[in-house]
Amino acid sequence: MTEETSPGEPADPSTNPTWLGVGDVAGRLGVVSKTVYRMIDRGQLKASRIGRVIRIKETDLRDFEDACEIQPGDLTHLIEG
Repeated sequence: MTEETSPGEPADPSTNPTWLGVGDVAGRLGVVSKTVYRMIDRGQLKASRIGRVIRIKETDLRDFEDACEIQPGDLTHLIEG
């Protein structure tokens, strides 16, 4: 028996992920595409090669964004001195 989603209800991202292109990710993060490629190459951002195209899952981008959140005290080195 399979569970179906009703119209207007988002599909389960684990079974039906939303894929984003490098340009989409760059626009969302406010950086250029080259920066996104660097993040992927350094292992900071998960990505997949599908044929000749690089794609990033929406959930992986959200995880990356969450990991980039600045915590209180992280910027002390910039404001002291």
